[in-house]
Amino acid sequence: MGKTEYLLIIILFNVFLLAFTVAAITFVVQYKNKKKENQSRLVQQQILHQKELLTTEIEIQLQTMQHIGREIHDNVGQKLTLASLYTQQLAYENKSPDRNEKIENIGEIINQSLAELRHLSKSLTDNTIEKANISHLLRQEFEKIVELKKYKINFDITNEDLALSYQTKSVIVRVAQEFLQNSMKYASCETISILVAKRDNELKIVLSDDGIGFDIENYKNSGIGLVNMKKRVELIGGRYFLQSTKNEGTILTIEISLA
Repeated sequence: MGKTEYLLIIILFNVFLLAFTVAAITFVVQYKNKKKENQSRLVQQQILHQKELLTTEIEIQLQTMQHIGREIHDNVGQKLTLASLYTQQLAYENKSPDRNEKIENIGEIINQSLAELRHLSKSLTDNTIEKANISHLLRQEFEKIVELKKYKINFDITNEDLALSYQTKSVIVRVAQEFLQNSMKYASCETISILVAKRDNELKIVLSDDGIGFDIENYKNSGIGLVNMKKRVELIGGRYFLQSTKNEGTILTIEISLA
């Protein structure tokens, strides 16, 4: 075999080896890319599934509360109204002062219960979250705290009219309620603040108090409320940041894309 043929064989071998190496590398790269695409697709499907579950859960809760509210109004409420009329009739027909007083007391209890049930029925069938804007909903929650005359409230909303979906408003209100409850129960705070601001295509909500703070790591292991709220915020495409410093207070920041 001549030198030229020998060199040609070496060149061809190297070419085949190079081609094989390139093909192998290409296969590995494509395999990894497809694997990443599949994993990304699975993650997106899981997020979409969780969002659908959240939407369904909220719808079921709303329908259930409205159903209970209607039952209270149409069934229990009507029966109590009838019982109240019966006691009034008994008081009218009975001539004994002692018995009349007892009957009137029973009637008063029934009327108080009826008023409370009507209030409960109205609150259960109320679709305020769906109709009202987020600034109004949050003001309502903070006005309840103002009525206690125990805390200083700082309320700062730069955009009064924000068009948000029912799910987004519902999650924001639930987070605010959970934060307010925790601040009043555990923080020993004097001031509770909220900032709501829209910048470009992002909504930013900052809830804070000047309380005693807490250990976030321990809370992650034992707390359920804000942990569940974090999951809900993430399901509507938001970001959730919780900070707490001993003797300085707690800050909860939510960022939601509006694009």
